[in-house]
Amino acid sequence: MFTRSLRTALCFLLFALVLGAAPALAAKGSGKDGGGGGDDRANRDDGRREARVTATCSAGASGSLRLRSRDGQIRLEFEVRRRRNREAWRIVLVHERRVEWRNTLRTRGSSGSFRVRRTLRDLDGPDRVTARAAGPRGMSCEAAATLPA
Repeated sequence: MFTRSLRTALCFLLFALVLGAAPALAAKGSGKDGGGGGDDRANRDDGRREARVTATCSAGASGSLRLRSRDGQIRLEFEVRRRRNREAWRIVLVHERRVEWRNTLRTRGSSGSFRVRRTLRDLDGPDRVTARAAGPRGMSCEAAATLPA
């Protein structure tokens, strides 16, 4: 008899804890306070989305890729930093397995870097974008990001 009442009491306690924790968990995952974890820039309330990744580069170079969605377009920014001026790099931008842009650029200025800014169509669903840069003496930089739907 004692075990039955103890079991019933534990069930009610567990039920009360679950009911008490549910609103707190729901509030943590939503709202504008960003308490849901992850990157707040990825899913904004105003319809804008963003993805940012660091490029995988050869020694002596570094890079980054940033995608921002707004008004049915994706704004892409790909930057490679290499502390040498006037080096030629071949760049290819691929959007959903289709080459969107390719060109050869030279590093500039005291920073020895270049930046590519392009606008792409925002397709239905998640958008996968890859940026590749091939530099002198076999150097390379590559970054790939998926912009969520």
